[in-house]
Amino acid sequence: MLKHAQVPLLGFAAFSNTGKTTLIASLLPLLRERGLRVGVIKHARHGFDIDHPGKDSYVLREAGAAQMLIGAPQRWALVTETPGQGDPKLEDLLPHLDQKRLDCILVEGFKHEPLPKIELHRPIQGHPLMCLTDETIIAVASDGPLAVELRVPLLDLNNPLQIVDFVYHTLFGKTGQRAQKPE
Repeated sequence: MLKHAQVPLLGFAAFSNTGKTTLIASLLPLLRERGLRVGVIKHARHGFDIDHPGKDSYVLREAGAAQMLIGAPQRWALVTETPGQGDPKLEDLLPHLDQKRLDCILVEGFKHEPLPKIELHRPIQGHPLMCLTDETIIAVASDGPLAVELRVPLLDLNNPLQIVDFVYHTLFGKTGQRAQKPE
């Protein structure tokens, strides 16, 4: 377990364009129905920007603010500049989430980080299975049959209910639709 994790973590790992974001987006409302408050950390391999030229927050950040926090009635966001620090580590990002307000965290990407992960696999893409060499993968979600026998459970990538049951059971040791959140 990562030392800054105060709640259960579960990663989703796959090659690009396999559907990680789409799957997580389909799981979030199902987990919320079960009473869970879920945080998400996403790895953005090619960088990102949440504010845009012409917006006040962008102007202030470009003017030299090392951190820019913007607040609105429904949300707030903190942008921290990290020039020259390279790819972030999951361990370094975890403390930025208010984990007291969460029951679990789903992690998209960060496939080389030491946390339990579900591998998403689409055989038609021709990528190798990561679970054959990565001991942190605890299940594979695939949209087709696999040519090898797995040491981990095989889930149907097109069945979010099956996957959410696996996620819920893995994180909290419980099963059942619309179960109560963890004690």
